[in-house]
Amino acid sequence: MESPTRWRPMRAADLPAVTSLADAIHTEHPEDAAVFAERLALYPVGCLVLQGEGGISGYAIAHPWTATAPPALDSLLGALPAGPNAFHLHDIVLDPAARGRGHAAAVLAMLFGQAVRLRLPRATLVAVAGTADYWQRQGFRPIPPRDAAALESYGPGAAFMARHLYG
Repeated sequence: MESPTRWRPMRAADLPAVTSLADAIHTEHPEDAAVFAERLALYPVGCLVLQGEGGISGYAIAHPWTATAPPALDSLLGALPAGPNAFHLHDIVLDPAARGRGHAAAVLAMLFGQAVRLRLPRATLVAVAGTADYWQRQGFRPIPPRDAAALESYGPGAAFMARHLYG
């Protein structure tokens, strides 16, 4: 009997698979392996992998942040902000074979639950590669970032978006 595919906490041993999946999916928005390692070190509870019988077929990385601008693409944070007011969805990636099975909705519910427990009233993200319509269906709306250069690092057409979680 095949074991079910499920989201589980990311471990350091998962980082090569996460980086490989990111490189395969985000060909126009690459990030160094050090970025994934730092996010895992800074906020491990916001780092999840989709594990199935065949290995890792997805990952999600999120962390407390500010609602004014995203971190620049492929940049190290150094530290999380002392007074966060948002929960930033850094990346949610699913292998094409894992899409359409409710995995994205499941991990969003998990991450939004974390944000609410932290009393962070909104979630933010950067929609890249024509994904803004998908994120709008998830309740996100475009907002102007305070740091336009950070948004520009994601390439043409990137949109900084936010969704209220409560309040």
